[in-house]
Amino acid sequence: MIETSLTMGERLAQYASPRARMTRLLKNGDLIRVRRGLYVEDRSVSRLVLAPLVYGPSYISFQSALAIHGLIPEQVAVVTSASYAKNRDRTFRTPLGEFCYWYLPPAVYPYGLRLEDDVAGHYLLASPEKALCDLLYKTPEVTTQARMEALLLADWRIEREALRALDRDFIQWLAPRYRRRSVRAFSRWLAGDAAR
Repeated sequence: MIETSLTMGERLAQYASPRARMTRLLKNGDLIRVRRGLYVEDRSVSRLVLAPLVYGPSYISFQSALAIHGLIPEQVAVVTSASYAKNRDRTFRTPLGEFCYWYLPPAVYPYGLRLEDDVAGHYLLASPEKALCDLLYKTPEVTTQARMEALLLADWRIEREALRALDRDFIQWLAPRYRRRSVRAFSRWLAGDAAR
């Protein structure tokens, strides 16, 4: 169960000293403080559901989303999310793992997301196309077709067939909104690769 300071306050209201009771629960390990104002009772709670509560608004993207969609072979230890309106990147190290939040421009934030359900709650997940564009936004030095191919196929080890299965029309529409040469280069590379 995930609780905020507000719900914890309501739950502990019947105690003479709610703060002392909370301190005792934390000390005994019956309650885990993820960050100020956010608590869980169970370490097995989904980190994907926790991510937007740790720092928001945010959605799961970058390597985490690519791993969920099966585009990259690696298992990702850090939950990577996109956020906006903060104008800076943030990292939180918690008892339940590390959460990274990378800034994206507000013009691209709401597109290519879907709501996912979990036993503990909901979270927003970037589509494979959106997660790739987000990651390339944070990789600004990749602007040539040769470097793009090396990055996608060799460095990130994404299968060419998986790239060809992406929604190219959506990427063509979304890429200019990032205002980043690396994302436009990806869009061009994908269009050229599909033509082969």
